Amino acid sequence: MTHVFHPTMLREYDIRGVVGDTLSDKDAYAIGRSFATLIARDGGKRVAVGYDGRLSSPMLADALIAGINDAGVDALNVGLGPTPMLYYAASTEDVDGGIQITGSHNPPDYNGFKMVFRGRPFFGADIQRIGELAAAGDWESGKGASQSIDIVDAYVDRLVEGFAGGAFRIGWDAGNGAAGTVIEKLTARLPGEHHLLFTDIDGHFPNHHPDPTEEKNLADLRKLVAEKSLDFGVAFDGDGDRIGAIDGQGRVIWGDQLLQIYAAAVLKERPGATVIADVKASQALFDRVAELGGQPLMWKTGHSLIKAKMKETGSPLAGEMSGHIFFADTYYGYDDAPYAAVRLIEAATKLGKSVTALRGDMAPMVNTPEMRFQVDETRKFAVVDEVLERLAAAGARVDRTDGARVLTDDGWWLLRASNTQDVLVARAEAKDEAALARLLAAIDEQLALSGLVRGPQAGH
Repeated sequence: MTHVFHPTMLREYDIRGVVGDTLSDKDAYAIGRSFATLIARDGGKRVAVGYDGRLSSPMLADALIAGINDAGVDALNVGLGPTPMLYYAASTEDVDGGIQITGSHNPPDYNGFKMVFRGRPFFGADIQRIGELAAAGDWESGKGASQSIDIVDAYVDRLVEGFAGGAFRIGWDAGNGAAGTVIEKLTARLPGEHHLLFTDIDGHFPNHHPDPTEEKNLADLRKLVAEKSLDFGVAFDGDGDRIGAIDGQGRVIWGDQLLQIYAAAVLKERPGATVIADVKASQALFDRVAELGGQPLMWKTGHSLIKAKMKETGSPLAGEMSGHIFFADTYYGYDDAPYAAVRLIEAATKLGKSVTALRGDMAPMVNTPEMRFQVDETRKFAVVDEVLERLAAAGARVDRTDGARVLTDDGWWLLRASNTQDVLVARAEAKDEAALARLLAAIDEQLALSGLVRGPQAGH
């Protein structure tokens, strides 16, 4: 028995496909069997499984568990909930790995799988290994057992353990994603006044798309905060591992700006600690971490890559522009948006300022959002290499951590290839609008030299 996956499914950080087109129950079975085979060959016996609120998730969970069991490995089904709840189970239950079935912030017909293996991120070559085992039918055989447990309350207990925050008036937008029930239970345990939006878990996403990094998806939260004169608002993506936020004036607090707030609080307790952010983050963040006495570290984009770097450096805090925030000081080091919301309350309390004041204190920067545009899969890495070659020949100041981040007197611009899609990602930040226009012209010039133009914005 062998299985071949659709070529678009096995990504850098996770496995993803369109249900009924590139993803079926047979794929889920093969993923379960291959993953469990790797667990068994490493001496493991049990895998935790969770799933999000998409319509296809229960079906895929059943097939995944069947595959795990047929490899002779037991499955612990923690049921419907956000991805960080599965990470919590993998960190605290007697298991050797975990798989969350989730389409994250993708359209409703997508679904996928995020994995953790023996407490470490499972990505890159690990994911390719799943495909190799399936194609060869190189699977273990046996009869594993399946058990279901409810860990929602235990997970929420952990989110508020040792809570040291004050009482605020907060808006919460769950976007009909998998974190809805957790947010209801969490806010019931917190002091203050809480106004909730769209906590019904609904895979149709009837109100707005669950991606808080796109400003249009924050419109309902912004309206709520304005109407009720709330202190701030938080929003969550489809599987609850990414956070978005707005202050009391309705200004977006982007991922790298949230990280400035968290860094100020964490560095009070851990002076000199390393704080990691991805290459898309503002220079203002790296400067602020240094100013606070921390060690700023710019690293590659991708939640798995960031988690691995945190372990390597002993960093207590990391984050991405996309709203993945990782705490490893008094938490487990994975991206958990409900926990990040709790830590925002605590940070404002510890720093003695409102979230609006903390946002207002930040150095003003003129920058673009993340710009994503389609490019042929076979060209995306080649284009970045061509740009790097030309920049080197011109003597430009370039950081090559992840693509090309180019420093000029005007500010900086970035061009990198996405690891998960056939897109190039660009971003620029400057002191003023005229300088930003020059940076964008520099990006366009480099693209033109490689035969490309910056096209319409591509989805995630």
